[in-house]
Amino acid sequence: MSAATALFQTGDRRRCVTIKENHMDYRATLNLPQTSFNMKANLTQREPLFLKRWDKEDLYGQIQEKASGKPLYVLHDGPPYANGHIHLGTAFNKILKDIILKSRRMAGFNAPYIPGWDCHGLPIEHNVDLELGDKKNSIPKLSKRGACRKYAEKWIKTQKAEFKRLGVLGDWDKPYLTMDHAYEASIAREFNRFLLSGAVIRNKKPVYWCATCTTALAEAEVEYHDHRSPSIYVKFPVSEDFSDICPALAKTDVSVVIWTTTPWTLPANLAVAFHPDFTYAAVAVAGETWILAQDRVAPFMAEVGIEKYSITGTFSARGLEKRHCRHPFLDRDSLLVLADYVTIDAGTGCVHTAPGHGVDDYQTGLRYGLEILSPVDNEGVFTAEAGPYAGQRVPAVNKVINQDLHNLGLLIHQSEINHSYPHCWRCKKPVMYRATPQWFIAMEINDLRAKSLACIKQVTWTPSWGMQRIYSMIEGRPDWCLSRQRSWGVPITIVSCADCGEIVKSEALVQKIDQLFTGEGADAWFRHGIEDFLDPGTTCGKCGSKSFTKEEDILDVWFDSGVSHAAVCEEREELRSPADLYLEGSDQHRGWFHSALLTSVGTRGRAPYHGVLTHGYVVDGQGRKMSKSVGNVVAPGEVIEKFGAEILRLWVASEDYRDDVKVSDEILRQVADAYRKIRNTIRYMLGNLTDFQPDRDRLPRRQLPELDRWALARYDELAARIVRAYERFEFHTVYQALNYFCGMTMSAFYLDIIKDRLYASGTDSQPRRAAQTVLYEILHGMLRLMSPILSFTAAEAWEALHGLSERSPLTESVFFAEFPALNPEAADQGMENRWARLIRLRAEITKALEIARRDKIIGHPLEAEVQLRVTGELAEFINQEWQTIREIAIVSDLSLREDLGDGAFLSEEIEGLAIKVVQAPGRKCERCWTRSTTVGDDPGHPQICDRCAAVVGSSDPSREGQA
Repeated sequence: MSAATALFQTGDRRRCVTIKENHMDYRATLNLPQTSFNMKANLTQREPLFLKRWDKEDLYGQIQEKASGKPLYVLHDGPPYANGHIHLGTAFNKILKDIILKSRRMAGFNAPYIPGWDCHGLPIEHNVDLELGDKKNSIPKLSKRGACRKYAEKWIKTQKAEFKRLGVLGDWDKPYLTMDHAYEASIAREFNRFLLSGAVIRNKKPVYWCATCTTALAEAEVEYHDHRSPSIYVKFPVSEDFSDICPALAKTDVSVVIWTTTPWTLPANLAVAFHPDFTYAAVAVAGETWILAQDRVAPFMAEVGIEKYSITGTFSARGLEKRHCRHPFLDRDSLLVLADYVTIDAGTGCVHTAPGHGVDDYQTGLRYGLEILSPVDNEGVFTAEAGPYAGQRVPAVNKVINQDLHNLGLLIHQSEINHSYPHCWRCKKPVMYRATPQWFIAMEINDLRAKSLACIKQVTWTPSWGMQRIYSMIEGRPDWCLSRQRSWGVPITIVSCADCGEIVKSEALVQKIDQLFTGEGADAWFRHGIEDFLDPGTTCGKCGSKSFTKEEDILDVWFDSGVSHAAVCEEREELRSPADLYLEGSDQHRGWFHSALLTSVGTRGRAPYHGVLTHGYVVDGQGRKMSKSVGNVVAPGEVIEKFGAEILRLWVASEDYRDDVKVSDEILRQVADAYRKIRNTIRYMLGNLTDFQPDRDRLPRRQLPELDRWALARYDELAARIVRAYERFEFHTVYQALNYFCGMTMSAFYLDIIKDRLYASGTDSQPRRAAQTVLYEILHGMLRLMSPILSFTAAEAWEALHGLSERSPLTESVFFAEFPALNPEAADQGMENRWARLIRLRAEITKALEIARRDKIIGHPLEAEVQLRVTGELAEFINQEWQTIREIAIVSDLSLREDLGDGAFLSEEIEGLAIKVVQAPGRKCERCWTRSTTVGDDPGHPQICDRCAAVVGSSDPSREGQA
């Protein structure tokens, strides 16, 4: 017998007493296993043994081989980043995917799992730069790319082992890696599809820019954190006569008042925006006239501490359009423009506009023909276009600008505000909006936005609010900035004319790129000269030049992972596209779900997925984000070392993933307690099936006592509920149902009642075989129902149930079984109602027994005689169900009395019921523990009752003769 099965051999401890009398061993008559067992699960020791065997014998490969021909279900794995150890969020995600795939296999599907890793991009290159130190600026690009590749390979190996330790089954020997040559060729191929379609454009427009990492960032690469920024109100002097708009503006000392929290953008100011529908006011302050929105006058004056002021006139902003005020410190004008995004929630209603440093500002600049000015270089240092601030660094220059404004008499007020501000996902430093020449996928060309919005509505989103979230993101997003000014990634495979900038768009070039990338990977772009990509004699179709250049920027890594539907689902023979499901954290609405949708719709006209499921963030027990500085980070390895991966898996199932997921030591201990209840229930059931052979001993359901049929009806309900829950991805329902069934329906009720039958009835008696039939049917089904979640436990118990060992073929494992067939028979409503009433009655008897134990009348329920006094219709019900009530009460005697005397328990739940508990007459039977006046009647067995004596005598005639 294997070590796995040995863990589950058990009996009821209170029965494990060897009584030797006249050379008679009563333990043998109790049908208990003769070997000892370890009460602890020993998950931390046992789980690695299972993993080693599954890996050695290729359990996943055997499952896939057997699944051939079954309906296909594809859950496409979103690639985690190959950078550092996995954290609890990635563990939660992987376990959730494993539960879904295992449940789909149990439901009769072929559900392959191809794990993947995202290998390019800034996080890896950033860490490699740290390792290289000063060498990072001098090392050849191909050498640096090689160092990045080795760095990614190291962490892929580490993370693979960590994911496998979670019990996740998949094709770990053949994962997909975005840095594989074939995958890099696919990335370039998909980009070139966009390029040839005309959707790729080069433009100078504001994008998120990290001056520390010196690269553009995608929206998904930006995190928002609290940040303290300067808050200043500045006067822009008016040099024109505005009296035709409002007489109060005829004075010469007139200024437009703006508010900004980014003083460093003032050198790029080219306009001031007003809302066309707001009413603006001329406000007299200390001999000057200030222009601001009428509704902001009072709040503004209160904030800056000015008490003496008066509104001398009001007017519409429409008359200001295309007039000018002066820049506060540069020798140029600022255009007055209209924009409907101006608000009066804060500020002055007059918005400082720098087209090179904001999305709305940029659009306004385009409308009014303004220059897209951004006088800041890649490292956040002002250029000569910033005038007196050239050479100074952003944002440190804020203090200098503020002081200069004060000296000029143009700074009205300054303070600081704490607000949410964009930060780089890698270096965690604040980022800026900065206009630079970049490559974009245009959202309007080829109707990419409209098509994507239409496709979103055809996808099933879980939770349902996910649809509106990504819909609004696509609806309002700018063009997709693809350029990254880094080394580690797939290059933007664009060849341009060196003289006129015309892009070479040809199938011949695309095929040559594909050929070289397939053989050498993306390194080919940097290894080969441009002549290796262009046919001899190629000339520019626009100017006729023969001089060409290659683009050096790399692609946004979200494009890399976004095209996995093409590089993986369409290329791997065991998969297909669109996938049935994408599953990631809710942040991926603006990340992978987003990029995958755009790349698929843009080249194939459809979404890459039929369904999308998202889960919340993993937070601590108080709902706080996990942070090393706070000290509340929980590492998966620590949990596994303490509890075992099985507890981590059960925790994943126990949480409603649609919200943020809480974890703490206390929560994990509660889950561990629930696990122990489930495991102990399994252990008890296995321990009482050691002599049960289903083919020989199983009884048909119609021959079972009603209690047993009731238990099977409860199991049928459990199976239907759990199978439904798996289909709906409601795994917390599976956890709750399984926990309640094992703890309450089984352990606290049914198993407690049938102990007497299992231990005191004859070995082959029908009552005992009936109880074993139920245990077998329930356990056989329950192990399959729980196996997607409690994989190690189900596998171990399945081997014990079927007498398997480490030498048994893996194809007999629980993972090759399917969910139990649901019982289509309609419930017996009469039986259901009757048992509901019996259970209520038993609960009242239990209350009375507990009171008697508290008052020291009895020590154990089997010492008790329960006396009942009933009236009315209840009396008729109890008379009809008397034998059943005796069985489920689990006491030595039960009787009806007309008078209970003093000390009776009066039920508040059941009208007309009174209960009295007294010591049962007779002596304790050393075999069944009931008290009986027949103990000692059989001289051959003076320590047991007549029922037990009859069983002992009939069960072993040879021993009876010896006695």
